[in-house]
Amino acid sequence: MKRIALLFAAAFFFQAAIAKGVYQTPEAFLNQVFEGNTPPLSSVWLTKDKKEVITQFLQHKPSFIRVKYWQDGEKTAWILDEVGKEKPITIGVVIESGKIQQLKVLTFRESRGWEVKHTFFTRQFDNVGINQDQQLDKHIDGISGATLSVRALKKVARIALYLEQQL
Repeated sequence: MKRIALLFAAAFFFQAAIAKGVYQTPEAFLNQVFEGNTPPLSSVWLTKDKKEVITQFLQHKPSFIRVKYWQDGEKTAWILDEVGKEKPITIGVVIESGKIQQLKVLTFRESRGWEVKHTFFTRQFDNVGINQDQQLDKHIDGISGATLSVRALKKVARIALYLEQQL
């Protein structure tokens, strides 16, 4: 009986350990997006108006005063962090012509909700934009047990799309 309990405990901790991790470095993400020719870093400073909009998206005040992005023609890449349940998730978003071309979880630090890293989930964001109400223009299905991680990705998608419109 003790062995079975130990086995279940080990399986639980093993799952939590493999869920966390760096799946792709920001540098590798940018290298892939821009095919080895990463443009120079740019920044968008959050004005009072932008901060108010982003606060509505996040449902809390942003912890940043500027957002870094890279631009080549109409293609922009954004790397943002948003907390899932307790820890930040680092997310890369590629936008072209006002639509998401790729959304990718780069680093996941939570013990639950890691399913959002898979392409079966993230490809839902492909060709998503925002409407006049600053909402995503396509429904994103959730994942049972990963609600807060799903919300974090949706918030980051909205922020990147909104800021891209402001350029």
